[in-house]
Amino acid sequence: MAGAQAPDPAISAFLEHVGVERRLSPRTREAYRDDLERFARFVAAEVDNEPAWDRIASDAVRRFAADQHRDGQSPKSVARRLSAIRSFYRWLLREGRARTNPAAGVRAPKVQRKLPNVLDADELGALLDVPGDDALATRDQAMLELFYSSALRLSELCALGWEDLDLDAGTARVLGKGAKTRIVPVGRKAVDALRAWRAESGRGSGPVFPGRGGGAIGPRAVQQRLKRWAEVRGVWKRVHPHLLRHSAASHLLESSGNLRAVQELLGHADIATTQVYTHLDFQHLARVYDAAHPRARRRGGG
Repeated sequence: MAGAQAPDPAISAFLEHVGVERRLSPRTREAYRDDLERFARFVAAEVDNEPAWDRIASDAVRRFAADQHRDGQSPKSVARRLSAIRSFYRWLLREGRARTNPAAGVRAPKVQRKLPNVLDADELGALLDVPGDDALATRDQAMLELFYSSALRLSELCALGWEDLDLDAGTARVLGKGAKTRIVPVGRKAVDALRAWRAESGRGSGPVFPGRGGGAIGPRAVQQRLKRWAEVRGVWKRVHPHLLRHSAASHLLESSGNLRAVQELLGHADIATTQVYTHLDFQHLARVYDAAHPRARRRGGG
């Protein structure tokens, strides 16, 4: 199936289906077209003919995935192409043009998860020690302390109202992903900073951190304030709101070893999402071991 040949009629019919019945965007349909035509060219080259969709086996799909990976495609791109093939075959099955879905059991290469960066104790101490006692510094101190103390998402911090805080109990009620509410602890320093901010602002209701118009502060404003304080305090890592959440989760796991508690604090629906922090914990342990354990030290000389 050379590049100059007419489009495969089955692929064209499928693309029309996803456009009309599933209302997929033109951009998504073009991505489907590219993925399926790549697969069509691959299987046609193997048999030196047009692909017979009802006679393609799962081995051909696996070879295609391996070929794409060898060709430099990322695991994410290979996974997307396999997804397109699976969708295509579900439609072929429905239309009676195929008897099996050869892509059903084929997995893409494993996507290597990037470990989140974290702040060490010195960097964190510098960042949270906001200088000044004016209203803006008092607000920012409370904002950063709460961010780290309770490992909040940026959206959760922005949406927080005074009615969501129980400073006597040291807790906050936050609305997380999927409109799920959870209660998180608020540390002593964060409670002190929030009390100072409440006294400074004269507010006891509405948004804890209001923006210029009086409504909740926007995510962009929080990002800018955090970046500014990182520069002022000499923290030269790329500091962003999620970095405080990552750091809090990593430090809590490092000190407690309680993965389930960290999952609950972060509001992760799946513990597999939280398990990325176990790798951070192990990296820290490995560094400490190499530096301090007498059996890990390299001997000099012979």
